[in-house]
Amino acid sequence: MKFGILGAAKIAPMALVRPASEVDGVEVVAVAARDGNKAAKFAAKHNIDRAYDSYEALLADEQIDAVYIPLPNGLHGEWTIKALAAGKHVLCEKPFTANAAEAKNVASVADESGLIVMEAFHWRYHRMAERIGQIIASGEIGDVQHIEMAMCFPLPLFSDIRWQWDLAGGSLMDAGCYCVSITRFLAGAEMAAQPEVVYAKSKTLSGGNIDRWTTADLAFKNGVRAKVTAAMWSSSLLKLKAKIIGSQGEVHVFNPVLPQLFNRITVKTGGRRRTEKVEGETSYTAQLRAFKAAVGGDAAKNITNTQYAITNMSILDEIYQKAGLPLRQSFADIST
Repeated sequence: MKFGILGAAKIAPMALVRPASEVDGVEVVAVAARDGNKAAKFAAKHNIDRAYDSYEALLADEQIDAVYIPLPNGLHGEWTIKALAAGKHVLCEKPFTANAAEAKNVASVADESGLIVMEAFHWRYHRMAERIGQIIASGEIGDVQHIEMAMCFPLPLFSDIRWQWDLAGGSLMDAGCYCVSITRFLAGAEMAAQPEVVYAKSKTLSGGNIDRWTTADLAFKNGVRAKVTAAMWSSSLLKLKAKIIGSQGEVHVFNPVLPQLFNRITVKTGGRRRTEKVEGETSYTAQLRAFKAAVGGDAAKNITNTQYAITNMSILDEIYQKAGLPLRQSFADIST
């Protein structure tokens, strides 16, 4: 399977280039950027055969089977649809689109194409997610009652694309999408109807529409309650953890988002405490294996598929609405 990359993004080497060297039958053969020199430098640095000075040129390359899209949030939907029209499978960075309506549009195009589209929630494919699921399913902590999930980190460079309104920026979009995704999994409601957003509050950057901090309370149909907190600039400068409270104990998870860097699972039950660390290949490599398997015909490997993405984006939309902020819009919508 031959991959092309739309955008010479900083995440691309870790998310695709290095994993491709570890997964048999996958090769990154092209990269495109609006700046041809940037694409050429990226290609030379990472031993990629071809560099294009436009995304359209890469999509016209008939030797490419799939594309990875690490573009700014507001461009995800537009270029996923264009990639599908060009006959390419798509691995699209999170968040999937700017809003749920756009996600539904992309899903419709994907369904008609018969091609694989995966939202790149790489954490979901790591062995750590499997292990946490096993602990919860074992009944060791009883019935799950409440979940707390936080992803907070400092991003004081306010010229960064993640702060830009026309590119669908904001802390909920960049970090909160992870919080919602992980919470759905921990609640045992990953493929169920979306939860109710009971409460949400945001703090914005300079009083505008870009949230620097957002928190929300969720109520799942199975009775599980949850609190998610996302921030790119707040008093909680660095927080990356989940807490699952059950009727008979608790599970504390450190770094469920990028577990290959460092992870820890702490289980507390009956006055006892134990700690586990989950080893294994990187979440990005595991994700690429799943993507390759899905393209090869095992659609069940595509856990974070378009329907999964629609639900996640719908929850993000509802949180923004509950917090009194407008929904994010795609770059194309804002431009017109």
